[in-house]
Amino acid sequence: MPRVAISLTCEPKVVQELERISRSRTEQIRLVERAKIILSCLSGKRNDEVAAELDTQSLTVGIWRRRFAAQGISGLYDKPRSGKPAKYPATELRQRILAKLEESPPAGLAVWDGGTLAKALAVSDDAVWRILRKEGIQLRRHRSWCVSTDPEFSAKSADIIGLYLAPPQKALVLCIDEKPSIQALERSTGYVQTSSGKIVRGLKSTYKRHGVINLFAALDVAAGTIQSKTTVTKKRPDFQAFLDDIVSTVPDDKDIHVILDNYCTHKKNEEWLALHPNVHFHFTPTSASWLNQVEIWFGILSRKTLSGASFSSTEQLTKAIEAFIASYNESASPFVWRKREVRGAQLRNTIANLCN
Repeated sequence: MPRVAISLTCEPKVVQELERISRSRTEQIRLVERAKIILSCLSGKRNDEVAAELDTQSLTVGIWRRRFAAQGISGLYDKPRSGKPAKYPATELRQRILAKLEESPPAGLAVWDGGTLAKALAVSDDAVWRILRKEGIQLRRHRSWCVSTDPEFSAKSADIIGLYLAPPQKALVLCIDEKPSIQALERSTGYVQTSSGKIVRGLKSTYKRHGVINLFAALDVAAGTIQSKTTVTKKRPDFQAFLDDIVSTVPDDKDIHVILDNYCTHKKNEEWLALHPNVHFHFTPTSASWLNQVEIWFGILSRKTLSGASFSSTEQLTKAIEAFIASYNESASPFVWRKREVRGAQLRNTIANLCN
């Protein structure tokens, strides 16, 4: 007779813990996979359905289904195995590593690395890396942020975010900025095979310079489309000429709200604004140009069109940018914009507190 799959049920708290494990980046990969298997089984699927969904074997699904039914979450962990006793007590070594990380690294080093830690603690590299991986500590990865000190930060940011979330009716909201000094670099590019057999993008280290251009861009917040203009210089008349191009395409009775950073060419435009009463400038707080959504698009342009490319002239560079914008606008959509909260006070040399 065919074997019948064991029916699984469990309390909501257990399901929550399984979901946590399945999303974890610090738990062992094997445990994460087993948690996903059980969650799929709890939805009522057969072993073969779970196996097909998670690209594993039905036999494997059956093993962990039975282990979970008999022992709960504890059954998903590896059982103790025989072998050589651990050379370094894990708990003691963990505390030593965390304490050492809060000390200054040896003279001449900016930060700790695994090998230096192992040498300082007189233990093996593998032992150190096992602890670091388990704790989710990545010594070479870093984050940076800029905290605005603008005394009017709250008012200015609320004004701009209000335009994003609830724009005025029958008005156009634009994010405008410029990407200056885009270089037309000519160099050999292609694909190479490394000594390890991997195929990667290759760029020759030497190149020819063929001048620079400046790009003005306006992002329509509601539609996600881009209007642009390339110039040789990035002076105030260039900025105003770009605005003239935009205004010419908008009816006179329609208000235009322009979000800008505090670059010098964006200031002292009172005479131009007086001639265009339907245009309203909104400036981002000091050191908070990330509030301007067009910065997101500039990042996309850099990754897709500029990074690793070769241009024999500024004309070729301009055509490439224009072609990308034309293609981008065909399927453009608004950005879903959000901000993670960070504070300068978060920066503390207390890694042990993060791991307790």
